[in-house]
Amino acid sequence: MPDALYQLVYYSRNHIAGDQAAFTANVENILAASRRNNVRDGITGALLFNNGCFAQVLEGPLGVVEAAFERIQQDERHGEVSLLALSPIETRSFPNWAMGYVGSSAAQAASFSAIGQGSGFDLSLLGSEEIHRILRDLAVEEESAAA
Repeated sequence: MPDALYQLVYYSRNHIAGDQAAFTANVENILAASRRNNVRDGITGALLFNNGCFAQVLEGPLGVVEAAFERIQQDERHGEVSLLALSPIETRSFPNWAMGYVGSSAAQAASFSAIGQGSGFDLSLLGSEEIHRILRDLAVEEESAAA
């Protein structure tokens, strides 16, 4: 099935050097490029940053999801990139998000603070299902707040 949907979940360590302004500018560049590429490639998903780590869910046709993940692995802003899951899915969890960025506001941070207390928000201690759930829940909150 060439049009079958897949979901890829990974985490990585932040390797963006500099102060908060440099970090913010780099994340904005990542998001702009991701959104442009993802619209072109039919990828949806969400990105979370917290405590020095990125976590991301990518959804779309297998070939383009794998190509996007390859670009991430080659990006020097990401270190210790760890694939947590790659599996077929029936429907997208983030159909309206070419690349949502969640977890940056204080309210969103509070939403997963209990998880952070349990794991120190060490993404290596969270599985793909937990990362997917966090991102999906935060995306739903974000969409509800925007409505």
